[in-house]
Amino acid sequence: MAKFGDLVQKAFYLGVGLASYAGEKAGETLTELRAQAQKLADELVAKGEITAEEAKRMVDEMVIQAQQAQASSPGDRPAEPRRIEILDDDEPTKTVTPEAAPSQADALRTQVEQLQEELRRLRKDS
Repeated sequence: MAKFGDLVQKAFYLGVGLASYAGEKAGETLTELRAQAQKLADELVAKGEITAEEAKRMVDEMVIQAQQAQASSPGDRPAEPRRIEILDDDEPTKTVTPEAAPSQADALRTQVEQLQEELRRLRKDS
C-alpha cells in the first residue's frame, strides 16, 4: 500500500509541476508578444504613421486579444479532466471484452460466495 501512496504523491507533484511550467511558458509567450508588438509600434511611430498614444493603445489591444484567444481556445482544454489509469507492474493486465463480461461477473460472484462461506466457517471455528 505504501507503493500506491508514493505513486499518488508523485503523480500529484507531476501535475503541479506541469501546471507551473505551463503557466511560466504562457507568461513568457505573452511577454514575447508584447515585446514584438512594442517593436512594431515603435517602428510605426518612427515612420510617423501613428502617434505614441495610438501605438500604446495598439500594443495593449494586441496583448488583450492574445490573452482572450488563449483563454477561449477549445482545442487546448478538454471538456473534462483526463483520466489516468495506474497499473501495477506485478499483475498482468486483463482486457475485458463485452462478450466475456457476463462470464467474468459470474466467476467473480462465485468467488465472492466462496470467500464469504470460508469467512463464516473461520468465524465459527474461532
